[in-house]
Amino acid sequence: MTIDDRSQVPSARRVVVKVGSSSISGDNAGQIGPLVDALAEAHGRGTQVILVSSGAIATGIPYLQLDGRPTDLATQQAAAAVGQNVLIYRYQDSLDRYDIVAGQVLLTAGDMENATHRTNAKRAMERLLDLRILPIVNENDTVATHEIRFGDNDRLAALVALLVDADLLVLLSDVDALYTKPPQESGAERIDVVAYDDALDGVEIGSTGLSGLGTGGALTKVSAARQAAEQGTAVILTATALVSEALSGGPVGTWFVPAGAEAQTA
Repeated sequence: MTIDDRSQVPSARRVVVKVGSSSISGDNAGQIGPLVDALAEAHGRGTQVILVSSGAIATGIPYLQLDGRPTDLATQQAAAAVGQNVLIYRYQDSLDRYDIVAGQVLLTAGDMENATHRTNAKRAMERLLDLRILPIVNENDTVATHEIRFGDNDRLAALVALLVDADLLVLLSDVDALYTKPPQESGAERIDVVAYDDALDGVEIGSTGLSGLGTGGALTKVSAARQAAEQGTAVILTATALVSEALSGGPVGTWFVPAGAEAQTA
């Protein structure tokens, strides 16, 4: 189904939610609980939910006793191997409160570009959803290379949303919406709605995040949102702390109108 406006969000059949490293690692690891609360609420009303979660490398850094994010590929892979295990444990530990079981799905850019791998991934996620399992998707950082990787999970989330024909994609970060310029700058105005063919002329979109833990920023989120919206998937870009309101159809974040929907979605 095409979600024409926010009021239809609670009735969405299938939703992909993407959360960034800065929102669920380090000092913000405690946000996993409220995030799971919101996902469980949607799951409980019958919506099929897929979570695309960054954070493996950031979660693994303290266990490797590193001072910051490693720059060499081998250490990034080692941090991801440790962090992915801890991250999934944290999600499952929180999901246990709702008797929801998570299923881990690790993908590389090569998987999404290979027809056989892509079909296998789609089939696996479809079956998980049919079984009422909540798939948690992440880039497979232990085998991905600098040359062949998503680079950020916003792009991965858009591809997953298109792969499983999701009605809605929710892109979460540490910023509550898209603004006309970086929100910390004077005169920045929140953008409530973006038409799928809006060129966003005059909007200053930065390329980096605020925390230093993640790899994406407003630029990657807008690009991912456009990619999904152009194929008929509605998109909400908002802060992780506002995910419950977003999944309930509340007037939060920036709404990217999907192709084929009416434009008057405020």
